[in-house]
Amino acid sequence: MSTLGTLSVVFDLDGTLVDSEPHYYEAGRQTLAAYGVPHFSWAEHERYVGISTRETIADWRERYGISAPLEELLAVKNRRYLELAGAATRVYPEMRAFVESLAAEGVPMAVASGSSPEAIGAILAGTGLDAQLRTVVSADEVAHGKPAPDVFLEAARRLGADPADCVVVEDAAPGVAAAHAAGMRCIAIPYVAAQADAPEFATAGLLLRGGQSEFTARAALAWLANPAGRP
Repeated sequence: MSTLGTLSVVFDLDGTLVDSEPHYYEAGRQTLAAYGVPHFSWAEHERYVGISTRETIADWRERYGISAPLEELLAVKNRRYLELAGAATRVYPEMRAFVESLAAEGVPMAVASGSSPEAIGAILAGTGLDAQLRTVVSADEVAHGKPAPDVFLEAARRLGADPADCVVVEDAAPGVAAAHAAGMRCIAIPYVAAQADAPEFATAGLLLRGGQSEFTARAALAWLANPAGRP
């Protein structure tokens, strides 16, 4: 057992471990353009940050009146995303340091993401994070994506961990809400700064309003090690 006791840590992937949102935006923009929806903006993309790819596309079909089948759109968007992500995806340096520090401490870790299993696997392999993060749950594998707690509860199950012993690391309001619903503590690092005041973020045990620029592995480890710093 690690010096942090029975702790397990569950990471969101996109916008938390890696800066993949620009790739998701571009893949979405290209997909929508191909189906007759031009001018998809970054501001429009931001409303989908933290929501699974499948649920995002279901909303697109309704919002933009796209008649193509959901599975077809999903395949096109995933293919475009994998082409973009395969070229280069940046891991946040302090996040990599955090993962490596937790691994050195023997802390069980998992990734729980709204992305497809293929996208998660490609990112983890391409960045080398798969060396430490071998337990992976996609929203495609559970009944409901975030803000439902399903992906986090499944991650805890696969780790053999009690949800009360798990800490989630998240960048988006739906994920923070999902962690709360799962009965897990949460370190929240808002990807969209303007959303830091969303009520979901108020449930986080540690909220870094400045996002990744404010996150350090050392401070996160200190918070985990100090029960007084926990809610």
